[in-house]
Amino acid sequence: MDPDWLPFCPNPTKPRYVPPPGAVDAHCHVFGPAAAFPFAPERKYTPCDASKDQLFALRDFLGFARSVVVQATCHGTDNRALVDALVHSDGRARGVASVARDVTDDELRALHAAGVRGTRFNFLRRLVDFTPREVLAELAQRIAPLGWHVVVYFEAADLPELWDFFTSLPTTVVVDHMGRPDVTRPVDGPEFARFLRLLQEHPNIWSKVSCPERLSKSGPPGYDDVVPFARAVVERFPDRVLWGTDWPHPNMKGHMPDDGHLVDVIPRIAVTADLQRRLLVDNPMRLYWND
Repeated sequence: MDPDWLPFCPNPTKPRYVPPPGAVDAHCHVFGPAAAFPFAPERKYTPCDASKDQLFALRDFLGFARSVVVQATCHGTDNRALVDALVHSDGRARGVASVARDVTDDELRALHAAGVRGTRFNFLRRLVDFTPREVLAELAQRIAPLGWHVVVYFEAADLPELWDFFTSLPTTVVVDHMGRPDVTRPVDGPEFARFLRLLQEHPNIWSKVSCPERLSKSGPPGYDDVVPFARAVVERFPDRVLWGTDWPHPNMKGHMPDDGHLVDVIPRIAVTADLQRRLLVDNPMRLYWND
């Protein structure tokens, strides 16, 4: 483990908010355990172990029924830890993999059978090396027949450069963490308006309203400065939003969030029972368990 790595909160607070029956944590990870699933040699960080059993225990403690496990960059395109979590979930987990250009059709079908329903394209240079867009476009064309979607992770300042690429993809596109807006700027300012326009003009694009701990300057427990941004997305696009813990919170700097506090933010960004049900149940079930 890197010496400056922050371990996840071992004893989170029991949240006051009770999610609706069937709620899905639609963005979380597993790390290793490294003894069984070694980290990628080209990784940009070395995390602590965070096993499937720990993830499933947290899911139950927080009051969720299902999980969507997203491949961590520390594992590169070796999806064995992800697949291991999916096949031991009793059907209560789906996955988002990372795949290389040379992935075979048989390998894609095997990932699908294990529960993978998407692949992630990461545009944060501090986390991954740059992949040419023509390679990513080729991969998107290959996964489209499987009914998979593409998850994209980027910084808000890079959206103008990436806009044409995102809007050309032949699949549903899910944006991680609202495209990481700068929450010190106005929620009705031009930068966030650009992101909302992306969703407005392209109905195949969804957004996760997760990770206030990554975006906030005001900090825990309420992450008050992030709430208006997430609420704006939920209220304008209620059928295209997802929420997740991001456990075990890779590459956090400054503080490690209490997952119970993160759950308690949900009713502040989805303020009615109807919006909460769409965010936590209807939308993730439609995207990940539609077969």
